Amino acid sequence: MTQTIDPVTPSPSLLRTAGLPYFVIAFVARLPFAMMVVGVLTVVVSARGSMSLGGLNSAAVGAGTACFGALLGAAADRFGQRRVLLTLAAANAAMLVAFAVVTYSDAPDAAVLAVAFGIGATAPQVAPMSRSRLVTLITERMSPDRRSRTLSSTMAYESAADECVFVIGPFVVGLLASALAPWAPLAGAAVLTVLFVGAFALHPSGRLVSASRGPSRAAPSPVRELFRARLLVVVTGIFGVGAFFGTMLTSLTSFMADRGVAEEAGLLYGIMGIGSAAFALGVAFLPTTFSLRARWATFSAILLAGSLLLFVVDDVPGMIGALALLGIGIGPTLVTQYSFGATRSPAGRTATVMTMLGSGVIVGQSLGSAVTGEVAEHAGTPVALMLPAVAAAIVATAGAVNWFLTASEPRSPRPDASPVSS
Repeated sequence: MTQTIDPVTPSPSLLRTAGLPYFVIAFVARLPFAMMVVGVLTVVVSARGSMSLGGLNSAAVGAGTACFGALLGAAADRFGQRRVLLTLAAANAAMLVAFAVVTYSDAPDAAVLAVAFGIGATAPQVAPMSRSRLVTLITERMSPDRRSRTLSSTMAYESAADECVFVIGPFVVGLLASALAPWAPLAGAAVLTVLFVGAFALHPSGRLVSASRGPSRAAPSPVRELFRARLLVVVTGIFGVGAFFGTMLTSLTSFMADRGVAEEAGLLYGIMGIGSAAFALGVAFLPTTFSLRARWATFSAILLAGSLLLFVVDDVPGMIGALALLGIGIGPTLVTQYSFGATRSPAGRTATVMTMLGSGVIVGQSLGSAVTGEVAEHAGTPVALMLPAVAAAIVATAGAVNWFLTASEPRSPRPDASPVSS
C-alpha cells in the first residue's frame, strides 16, 4: 500500500532520513538513461552503417521522452512511484533488447525508429523521481528552519549526480561496445534497468506520497497550475540547458574531428562536466542572501560569456579554457532551475514538475545534437560553434524573464513548499 507521510519529529539530516543505500541505488539506477542515446547511436551506426540514421534514432529516443515523460510523472503522482517504475523497468528493458534485435534484422528503418521512440517513451525517470522523493522528505520531515539549506544542497547533489552519470554513461557504452559488441551497451542497460530501477522502485521511499494529496491521492491543485508563467519559464530555461549540452558536445566533436582526433572530444567535454559537477555541489555553500533569481542571472551570464568565446577559439588550449569557464556557469544554473521547480511545484504535483524539467533537458539535448550535426556537416565547424551561444542565450533570456516574474511573487511560499529565498 502507498504510505502517506505524517509530520514527525525532524530527522538530524536527509542522509539519515533517506538512508545511504537510497543514494547508492538512485545513482546507479539513472545510469541506463545516460547510456540509451549513445548506445542507440552506436548500434545503428554499426549495424546499418548510417550516421544520419543513427542521429535520427537518438532524436527519436528524445522525442519519446518528450511525449511521455511528464505523463509518467503525473501517473507517479497519482498512483505512486513504485507501481509506475516497476512497469517502466520491465517495459524499457524489453524495448532495449528489442531495439538491438530489430536493428540487426532486415526490418525497415521505420521499424527501428519506432522502437527507438518506445525506448524514450518507457524510460524510467529516475532522476526526477528521486528529486520528487527527496523534496517530499524535506518539506514534510524536516523543520522549517532547515528546509531552505537542505533543499539547496539536495538539488546541488542531484545535479552533480546527473553530471557524473552523463560523463560515465558514454564511457561505459564505449567500453562495452569495444570489449564485447556494439549491442552490448544496450544489453547492459537492460540488465541495470531491471536490477537497479527495480530496486529504486522497491525502496521504502517509493511508497511515499505527499501528505497534501490525502487518502484519495488526488492532487489538491488543478492541472492548470502546471501551465503558469512562473513554472513555464523554468521549463524553457532548462530546455535551453539541454540544448546547450547537445550543441556543445556535437560542435566540439566536429571541432576535434577537424584536427583528426574526434575520439578525444569526450575527454575535453569531461573538463566541462567535471567543472560543472564541482560548481553544482558548491551551490550548497552559497549564502542565502544570494537569491535564486540572482544565481540564475549571474551563472547564465557566465555561461553566455563562455559560449561567446567559442567564436574565436582556434586551437585545443583555447577550447579547454572556454570549456572550463562554461563549467562554472552550467552546473549552478541547472541547480537553481531545479530549485525553482521544487518551490513552484503545485501542491501534490512534484513528480510531474520534476519529470517536466527532466524531459526538458533530454528534449533540448536531442534537438540540439540533431540540428548541430546537420549544421556542422553542411556549413562547417565555425558555424556549428555558434549554436551553443544560441542555447545559452535562451537560458539567459529565461533567467531575465524569471527575474521579473520572481519580483512579483509573494515572499511567503505555499504551506507545503520549502521556504527558499527567491
